Amino acid sequence: MHSFRHDWALDEVEALFGLPLSELMHRAQCVHRAHFDPTRIELATLLSVKTGGCAEDCGYCAQSAHHRTGLQATKLMAVEAIVDEARRARDAGATRFCMGAAWRSPKDRDLDQMCAAIAEVKQLGLETCATLGMLTADQAGQLRAAGLDYYNHNIDTSPEHYASVIGTRSFGERLATLDHVRNSGMAVCCGGILGMGERRSDRASMLRVLANLPAHPESVPINMLIPIEGTPLADAPKLDPFELVRTIATARIVMPASVLRLSAGRETMSDELQALCFLAGANSIFVGARLLTTPNPTRDRDDDLLARLGVQPAADASGLRPA
Repeated sequence: MHSFRHDWALDEVEALFGLPLSELMHRAQCVHRAHFDPTRIELATLLSVKTGGCAEDCGYCAQSAHHRTGLQATKLMAVEAIVDEARRARDAGATRFCMGAAWRSPKDRDLDQMCAAIAEVKQLGLETCATLGMLTADQAGQLRAAGLDYYNHNIDTSPEHYASVIGTRSFGERLATLDHVRNSGMAVCCGGILGMGERRSDRASMLRVLANLPAHPESVPINMLIPIEGTPLADAPKLDPFELVRTIATARIVMPASVLRLSAGRETMSDELQALCFLAGANSIFVGARLLTTPNPTRDRDDDLLARLGVQPAADASGLRPA
């Protein structure tokens, strides 16, 4: 059993960010290789099972009812339709199937329908993940009983920058949902978004919060903001790509055994930037044409890149570990 730190000070995390890039990458690679096979990557698929009309005002999100993005709200997909999509994802090589619904929190009838879908997706042999908004302890228990492996609930950014992005839900409420998920026995998927006008100190603070949780999230998605017309962050200044690499490398050092997912924004990233992110410790990506409502690289492009890098998909998350 490994003993990981949960007592990082902000200045320690900031010091990692500030290292010369070659030194930061070297340290991250050493940590990565101690816990993972660097030639393996997890492929996950994300499906929007209920799109738009969300009561939250998250400044980055096209699905918020507060923003005029032209997105048409939909009802929750039927169980059979969700399972059909999961089967296609499995047959295309995905090992984890993530289901996202644009809710502040799920209603009981919606949760019953999601639990039925989760149970059937689990029967396909896929790892299951869902992101449905805030949960009560009872709701987290229901999802776990249905067979949900992972629950995603991102903290999005630092506690200090949070109110600049979201006004309808507090940072503390996000942490409360994470507690309910952890206490239910589900694995935690929790990360954030870069490029929302935050400073480097905010990126360090976000990672510090995640690393200082009682247990590190098993999965940490790192997203690059996709500016969407009609949202408050549509004109956010573009982030230096090296800041993405530094964030992933620092995350790898402070959360050594967490799976780091290079998530939203890959569609506009060069192959070289993605390769740097993998060298920094990212070892999971979403595959498929869309991520909820935003574009994602084609599968052909992903397969070509991974082949050129000599990276193989893992059969499941355990396949990422060293032999």
